[in-house]
Amino acid sequence: MGKQQKRDRSNLIVLTGAAALLAIAVNFAISAINSKHRKKKEIPGSNVRVNLTASEILKLAESIIKKSKQVHDAVASVPLDKVAYVNVILPLADLEAQQFPLIQSCVFPKWLSASEDVRKASAEAERKIDAHISMCRKREDIYRVVKALTVTGDGLSTDAKNFTHFLVREFERNGVNLTLSKKEELQRLTANIDELSMQYIHNLDDDCSFLLFTDMELEGLPPEFLKSLEKSKDGKRKIILKSHQISPVLELCKVGSTRRAVSISYGRRCEANVTILEKLIQLRHKLARLLGFANYADYATDVRMAKSSSKVFEFLESLSASLNDLAYRELSMVKALKKKEEGECPFGMEDLPYYVKRVKDQQFHMNFGVIKQYFPINLVLSGIFKICQDLFGLDFKEVEGAEVWHPDVQLFSTSDLSSKGLVGYFYLDLYSRVGKYAHTCVVALQNGLLNNGSRQIPVALLVSQFEKKVDGHPGLLQFPEVVNLFHEFGHVIHHICNCASFAKFSGLRLDPDFVEIPALLMENWCYESLSLRLISGFHQDITKPIKDELCKSLKKWRCSFSALKLKQEIFYCLFDQIIHSTENVDISGLFKHLYPKVMVGLPLLEGINPASCFPRTAIGYEATCYSHIWSEVFAADIFALKFHDDIFNLQAGLQFRNKVLAPGGGKDPIEMLSEFLGRDPSIQAFLDSISGTN
Repeated sequence: MGKQQKRDRSNLIVLTGAAALLAIAVNFAISAINSKHRKKKEIPGSNVRVNLTASEILKLAESIIKKSKQVHDAVASVPLDKVAYVNVILPLADLEAQQFPLIQSCVFPKWLSASEDVRKASAEAERKIDAHISMCRKREDIYRVVKALTVTGDGLSTDAKNFTHFLVREFERNGVNLTLSKKEELQRLTANIDELSMQYIHNLDDDCSFLLFTDMELEGLPPEFLKSLEKSKDGKRKIILKSHQISPVLELCKVGSTRRAVSISYGRRCEANVTILEKLIQLRHKLARLLGFANYADYATDVRMAKSSSKVFEFLESLSASLNDLAYRELSMVKALKKKEEGECPFGMEDLPYYVKRVKDQQFHMNFGVIKQYFPINLVLSGIFKICQDLFGLDFKEVEGAEVWHPDVQLFSTSDLSSKGLVGYFYLDLYSRVGKYAHTCVVALQNGLLNNGSRQIPVALLVSQFEKKVDGHPGLLQFPEVVNLFHEFGHVIHHICNCASFAKFSGLRLDPDFVEIPALLMENWCYESLSLRLISGFHQDITKPIKDELCKSLKKWRCSFSALKLKQEIFYCLFDQIIHSTENVDISGLFKHLYPKVMVGLPLLEGINPASCFPRTAIGYEATCYSHIWSEVFAADIFALKFHDDIFNLQAGLQFRNKVLAPGGGKDPIEMLSEFLGRDPSIQAFLDSISGTN
């Protein structure tokens, strides 16, 4: 996705606890068998097309572009003194609503199809459609007509005004209102920024640096990990400076000198990237000023909940200061353990992952291999359905006989439990296979909208790479995978509950500072005893859920040593915000100056410059690295106020569905949350959660 930025269950209602989950698990198996023998059928309300051939994809893409051009040309031809909602906004809104599921039908096969020809055709279709859409967003003739409507007003509704102003802002952020010379400059800047960003990433991807260690120097690492490492001619093990090998070393290696050598080398990778980042920052500031902003950080945050860089600084600095006492206590604990085990050696940042894990292991004795045996995939999924039923008043049923692109894929309908009205659909493509997109995510396939009493039904797709069976037994989820599945299902619920007036404001096409909040909120149900017991069952006897003592330990484990980790994240977020809000920053000097101010006495390793290997600020999250923490804070506030005392509070769940999920992007996120909470959002609940106060 790059810069652009996922069986009849009638008895689900009446059965509860282990009996319900056992029945549901059996239904999964029966439905999977029966569905193979049924004729494929149409899905009412869905315009998503699956199993298109390579030629059909390319033909559909051409048709999409042709229709889009016709509508845009018609809107552009409207005289400025005749502009009205019906001949300007309505055609553009209808076009987007109609074409989005068709566009996604062309695009999603590149991630999921088993056919290489189809994947190639899908990628080619995406390239052509993206180029066309990019061109449309830069059409000055369309901009003039839409802009004229903002002057006349034409009795627009509030939603229509918001949509119109959104279009104008989108045009202007593409430089449509600039002079010809400035447009050309903007085009040059954008091309240079894209080139440098990709060069930064390529440098990281192409870096093959490694270190060599003896087995003694790698003491503490598991035998299976050591066996996976390449060996040099002299028999030493090769540690490649990539995260999948660095993280185990920093967390598990008992030898302090090894951890230090790895940390220093890892922090010195791709030193040429520092110069690239400096050039990138200069170009971004020029782009922002060209578009009327004081700096790039203000440009980036202008379209988000934060609204300005100053608001982000206020948020990060307030949060950082509030964490100081807890971070000091955590640092004292790991320092004491190192002193006990290694003597008077000074504690460095390279020691943090190892000793944090050591302290947590001593405190909680968590065996995640054992915990995994309580989370069969189908049981977890059934539990998620039951939780969302009880919480949001939703009913889930598999659509049997639906056309899908692989036998493992399932399609579910979602209905309102009270009215029985259709809410939306979602596909589940959960299991790993060759050629499939490697990460867990949710993709919007059709956006929902509610207009003049008629509703276009939203359709979502959840993709993951779980193992369906292991040694003939049903697949089991690692606990982090359980959390991830809850998170992504939060995106599914968010998307299918949308009732915005325009498809552009639907589901996942929202303010990036806001879109993660419902998903992060859902993660909380992975740490509560009642919900954990609902989604768990020992794989050899699913009537035996996870024990309460372990549930409590998981909740404590979640928040332990959160402050130091969060401090590190805040440090990088502040760094990202400073370089994108200030001219001519000495990047190396900034790291040395900022780190001790944030990291409560944890020294920065000499000679490293993490700016050379910090991809988030190079592409995708430039000036917006704060966004995940921002969303976590709001999610914690919602859970603490509305669900902490009753995690199955249907009244609060329905209010959240109707007041926060339903409006989509058609309403200001802060207004939505404030209305739902009954007060302005606060950081206090988040601070309480990580300190264990709640």
